[in-house]
Amino acid sequence: MSPAARRATGLVLVGVVLAVVCTFLGFWQWGRHVWRDGAIAVVETNWSADPVPLDTVLPSPDAPLTDDDLWQRVTVVGHYETDGTVLLRNRPVNGTPAYHVLVPFVVEDASAGTAADPTQVGSVLVVDRGWVPPGSDGSVDVTPPAAPEGTITLTARLRHDEPASNRNAPAGQVQAISAEQVLAAGGVEGDTYEAYVAMTAEDPSVDPVPGTLAAPSTDPGSHLSYAFQWWTFALGGLVAFSLGARRELQDARAEPDVEAPEPEPTPLTAGGVELWPTRDAPRPRRAATAPDVPRRRGGRDEDAEDALIDAQLGEQDGR
Repeated sequence: MSPAARRATGLVLVGVVLAVVCTFLGFWQWGRHVWRDGAIAVVETNWSADPVPLDTVLPSPDAPLTDDDLWQRVTVVGHYETDGTVLLRNRPVNGTPAYHVLVPFVVEDASAGTAADPTQVGSVLVVDRGWVPPGSDGSVDVTPPAAPEGTITLTARLRHDEPASNRNAPAGQVQAISAEQVLAAGGVEGDTYEAYVAMTAEDPSVDPVPGTLAAPSTDPGSHLSYAFQWWTFALGGLVAFSLGARRELQDARAEPDVEAPEPEPTPLTAGGVELWPTRDAPRPRRAATAPDVPRRRGGRDEDAEDALIDAQLGEQDGR
C-alpha cells in the first residue's frame, strides 16, 4: 500500500470513529429528551388531578411508588408527631437558602373515610410541610411554624423517598428526605412508607404555615437540540475526512510514479576525437590505482583547445 493510500485509509477510519461516537452521543441526548418529556407529561397530568385516598395509590406502606403516580395528590387522616419535627439542610427554594420542615404523620385512616374500616393504621408518613429561611447568621437555631394538633385530614403530593445520605448533620436535621433517617433524627418509631409527601392543605388548618414549596419545572431543556447537533457533527465529520482522503489519493495520482533521469552530458568531439570535458561537464573520477600524472595548469578551455590542435596535427600526419 502506497503512503498516500495509507494516509487516506487513516483519514477514513478517523471519520468513521468520530461519526460513530457522535451518533451514540446523539442517541444518548435523545433518550434524555424522551425521559424528560415523559416526566413533564406526568407532572402536567397529576398536578391538576383531583386528590385520591392514599391507600388507592399505596395499598401498603411497603408498596413502591411508581413514576406515573409522582405528584399525585392524596388524602389521609391522622395526626402529626410534632416532637419529631426535623429540618432538611441544603435544599434551596427558588435559589434562596432554606430549611425544609419535615414532620412525621401517624396514619389513622389511609382511606380518608372511604373504606368501611380504617386502613394502614399506625403507619408513619413523612410530610414536607414547606420551607423556612435560615437564621440571620445561618445558625441552626430555627423555629418553624407549629403543625396543627389533633386529628386532621391531610392533602399532599406524593414524592419518591430519597436515598439515605452518608453526610453528617446536626441533631434534629438531615441531609436527605429519607423516611428512615427522618424518623431516626426525630426519635419516632413505626413502619414508614417508601415515599414521602409534600403538603398542600390541612383540615383544620393553622396560621402561620411554612413557605409553599415550588412547583416542579416543566422546561424540556436542550436535550433535543443537543441530539441534532451531535448527529450533524457525525455527518459533517465523516464527509470532511472522506474528502480529505480523496484529496490524498488525487494528489498521489497527479505526481509521476518514477522521476525522469537527468540527461547525461554529451561529450565534445572534434574530427571524431572526444575532447576533454569542459567546465560544464563532469570530469570522470580518477581510479584509485591510476599513476600520479602531473596535472597541467590552466583552465579547462585551454585543455580543450590543446586537444583540438593535437587532433588536427594527427590528421596532417596521417596524410
